[in-house]
Amino acid sequence: MSDKTILVIGTYDTKNDELSYMAECIARQDGRVVTMDVSVLGDPAVPTDYSKHDVAAEGGSSIRAAIDSGDENHAMQIMANGAAALTARLHREGVFDGMIVLGGTMGTDLALDVAAALPLGVPKYVVSTVSFSPLLPAERLAPDIQMILWAGGLYGLNSVCKSSLSQAAGAVLGAARAVEPPVRDRPLIGMTSFGKTVLRYMVTLKPELEKRGFEVAVFHATGMGGRAFEALAAEGAFACVFDFATQEVGNHMMGGLSAGADRLTNAGKAGIPQLVAPGCIDLIDFVGWQPLPERFRNTPSHAHNRLLTSIVLEPDQRREVARELCKQMGSATAPVEFLLPKGGCHEWDRPGADLHDPEGLAAFCDEMEKARPANVSLRALDCHINDAEFCETALAIFDDWVARGIVKKPGQAQA
Repeated sequence: MSDKTILVIGTYDTKNDELSYMAECIARQDGRVVTMDVSVLGDPAVPTDYSKHDVAAEGGSSIRAAIDSGDENHAMQIMANGAAALTARLHREGVFDGMIVLGGTMGTDLALDVAAALPLGVPKYVVSTVSFSPLLPAERLAPDIQMILWAGGLYGLNSVCKSSLSQAAGAVLGAARAVEPPVRDRPLIGMTSFGKTVLRYMVTLKPELEKRGFEVAVFHATGMGGRAFEALAAEGAFACVFDFATQEVGNHMMGGLSAGADRLTNAGKAGIPQLVAPGCIDLIDFVGWQPLPERFRNTPSHAHNRLLTSIVLEPDQRREVARELCKQMGSATAPVEFLLPKGGCHEWDRPGADLHDPEGLAAFCDEMEKARPANVSLRALDCHINDAEFCETALAIFDDWVARGIVKKPGQAQA
């Protein structure tokens, strides 16, 4: 008896050999396979478990509508919409345990929608000719998506692409067997940070929150991490958020490593109480091995490592970011407390450090106090974000919210 079933998705009219090879690899490892065809024009050599007509219909359309559109982009979006809806339903019905999609740019575009339709903990693999490419924006990526580069696989089977395909088949089946899906036995706190050397509050806050009976997940706010944070916030996964590394808002504004235009909005829309702070808010993060944009060539910068370089915003730019933070928080439907540490926002801006800029920090603080929306409480602190006072204040506010029922205690149902 096979123990796990994998859903294999692709355009079976053009990639039947490759998709069938992956299915054979899964079967050789005693896994089961169900197949889904997302073709438009052609038909597979052998019928799939879920046809292209099933896919289009699930999304409220038809293959005829896709063909009659006369546009391959529009046609594939019809199929992506249907594939995402059908995959989500099949998972709810317990049809499969893991999913794998194969494709070039068209198939990858569809695959991202399909992966995003599945909850955290469901293995979701994409075998693509453009895996890890800058073509893939962070906001399209599911929190636990896995990608494998499809080397030498643009057209037809060969020994090169079989290496990638066989690994992918083994990976998704192994993941389905090994995965430990999230267990929501404790309320979950979502926290953002930028690494322990730069922002240190998580070292204190995580164990303190765990002592109180909460689980804590810390997200690395470098675009991808912020996207995962926002995706889970949108699902209502958090009892409360400690969103203390908010530089991705400025990144999106200034062309840095974006987590999407909706950064700092989804918790508020979902009614999740938010503690927010301006960790690293004066920095804009860029790919370290690429030249900085021309407008920032003469701007002070910090090379974090060979992958990441951060430039430092000028006072007027910090005011812009402050206004955007306030705009993003302004639509929240649950309490928001903004902690404003007037002594600095990361380890590199302390007095004597390379990026110390009291004028810029003062401009940001001034603008935050002026632009604060009515639904946001602002608490100015005469300390640095990495000082003990910052953590003590955050915990005091959190404890008060728990005592007042704004954040439910462990064992209580969330509102």
